[in-house]
Amino acid sequence: MKPEHTPAQTVVHARDVRMTYGAVDVLHGVDLDIHRGEVFALLGPNGAGKTTTVEILEGFRRRSAGEVSVLGTDPERGDDAWRGRIGLVLQSWRDHRRWRVAELLTHFATYYPDPRDPAELLALVGLTDQAARRVDRLSGGQRRRLDVALGIVGRPQLLFLDEPTTGFDPEARHEFHVLVERLARDEGVTVLLTTHDLVEAERLADRIAMLVGGRIRACGTPAELARRAAAQAEVRWTADDGTSRRERTADPSRLVWELHQQADGPIAGLEVRRPTLEDTYLHMVRREADGTGGYADDGADGADGDTGEGNTDKETQAA
Repeated sequence: MKPEHTPAQTVVHARDVRMTYGAVDVLHGVDLDIHRGEVFALLGPNGAGKTTTVEILEGFRRRSAGEVSVLGTDPERGDDAWRGRIGLVLQSWRDHRRWRVAELLTHFATYYPDPRDPAELLALVGLTDQAARRVDRLSGGQRRRLDVALGIVGRPQLLFLDEPTTGFDPEARHEFHVLVERLARDEGVTVLLTTHDLVEAERLADRIAMLVGGRIRACGTPAELARRAAAQAEVRWTADDGTSRRERTADPSRLVWELHQQADGPIAGLEVRRPTLEDTYLHMVRREADGTGGYADDGADGADGDTGEGNTDKETQAA
């Protein structure tokens, strides 16, 4: 059972947020609740409204309608003290290229009343050896870690990460993921992550919201999303005649039980491939595209959406 969250623990609260550009409706009533210390991922195809949603939460864009509270304040009325409680790690920027790493971080620290110690922060993000290096001489992974250092130097309570690992090699991506997990777990920093990397979202996020067509189509853990979308698992096994078999089903446990009953013993070559986040995501996007969406706009409360019960549509074939 999920723990109950009190209002004091709710860092982001949004209800019926709408955005219209001229005659174009971009957001159609977005609901979100994000809690303290949570890593929350916002996924969606291009044009779904992710950037607009995040800019509204950051206070950079005025919404057309709806209710928003971020750290207890309406972002449209946020002052400097409120902004000092928020950290931003943008997708890319090229300012301050000629600064030395430690000098830049020390300079940024002067803008905050209680900043982190720059030397300790460089150690935290793994840049101690690059302290005297110019920013434009850093590798892509090192530059991204510096971006994070600049985003958290003021001890933010809420950190926005926009496509944080674009262009990273596998080692740099792993190191960055460890850093984000440490911030949330050890320091209680709330992280809002927007990414197109579904593996990254599944690795980092406690919960994931899927924004499709300007609406939150589903929100929950990866397992909850897979169940809600009725994305099918694949069961593979070797039949008595030696042929490989596979069957797609929304209820793999029942299928495996039936196979055991039929075989009256172990099943040769049995494998169960559960739906991935990518399976779930594509399933929802395709349903939206063909007009059969029907998902509840359940925000972050974990209410059940379309479960797809009765639509198993099993397919058995020789591999």
